[in-house]
Amino acid sequence: METRHRRVCWALFAAGVATFAALYSTQALLPLLATEFGVTPGQSSWSLSMATIGLGATLLVTGPLSERFGRTRLIHLSVTLSALIGLACAIAPGWHALLVLRLLQGIALAGLPAVATAYLREELPASITGRVTGLYIGGNALGGMAGRLLTGAVSEAYGWRVALAAVGLLGLVCALVVAVLLPRSRNFTPRPASFGSLKALKDPALLSLYGIGACAMGAFVAVSNAMGFRLTTEFGLGVGAAGAVFLVYPVGSVSSTLSGRLADRFGRRAVMPFGCLVTAAGLLMTLAGYLPVVVAGLAVMTAGFFCVHGVASGWVPVRAHAGDVPPAQAASFYLFAYYAGSSIFGSLAGTAWSLGAWPAVVALASVFVGLTGVLSVRLRAVPALVISGR
Repeated sequence: METRHRRVCWALFAAGVATFAALYSTQALLPLLATEFGVTPGQSSWSLSMATIGLGATLLVTGPLSERFGRTRLIHLSVTLSALIGLACAIAPGWHALLVLRLLQGIALAGLPAVATAYLREELPASITGRVTGLYIGGNALGGMAGRLLTGAVSEAYGWRVALAAVGLLGLVCALVVAVLLPRSRNFTPRPASFGSLKALKDPALLSLYGIGACAMGAFVAVSNAMGFRLTTEFGLGVGAAGAVFLVYPVGSVSSTLSGRLADRFGRRAVMPFGCLVTAAGLLMTLAGYLPVVVAGLAVMTAGFFCVHGVASGWVPVRAHAGDVPPAQAASFYLFAYYAGSSIFGSLAGTAWSLGAWPAVVALASVFVGLTGVLSVRLRAVPALVISGR
């Protein structure tokens, strides 16, 4: 791999770490925030949902804007501004102020995911796009883990404010790495920002991929949101120890990278259903009453989820380009669906937990995993536009 390609890889890896550490920084804190502010488990999950709502809605704007003004500018702005707002979250004067700041942070975070896969498709050879997309998604997984682990550990010793400040500082370090490493675009061609175009909503394969993103993410976030409550109540763990369960997330980094390689070799249509089966198997394992099996189940589910998401997110710009759809626009719709699934389906986990404890959470997540599997099978019947869009 050329030096420039390596710089792209590691810059977007660092950007993914910063983005997803910030996005999920409150997830390990949900039980603590519920107690601190006197809110229910379902209400506490809004500290995550507000960020994903802001992110998802803004993606519909940032994707098309990047077609006109370029990718790298948005990436730099997104990583830096979201870190600064993260520091502001640490000094929020109350619950509603925290929710507003999390909404603003989600808006700021939208610049990276809106353009990352389109940037990779434009700047890297097709032969390594799947592999590098997998590495980028792996950075997302590592960032999600870092945000949860860091806040869980720091909050137990110093409180939730210092925990959120620590994630903000991590974001600033990553922003510096991106500033140094990320190369300027060479192959970007400006085109009019197509806000009103519906081409990205007419291809049946893209529509299935959007649905896969929404359902897979909904299942994964539902389990992750409720897991902290289960670990602190059923298993008697502290917030820091409960946050340590997210050490399984490097499995997602390995899985997304491996699935990208497999997709390059065997085709995306073959790899996607396998990822759904792995996700379902891991979800069922979490029903066990023995903590090591629960953690192993979460690891298996994480591997399956990042396989599905890694393949789907890399597939969207390839399919869009083959169908003469603006790739950033298609990526924006995919990520809008992805974060809508997180916001809507994930927030239902608190209600499911309150109504029926862990079996109800698993039942809820199983519905979304099942829909993901159905859509992945449906994709096998949709004709490929070109050989690279398998």
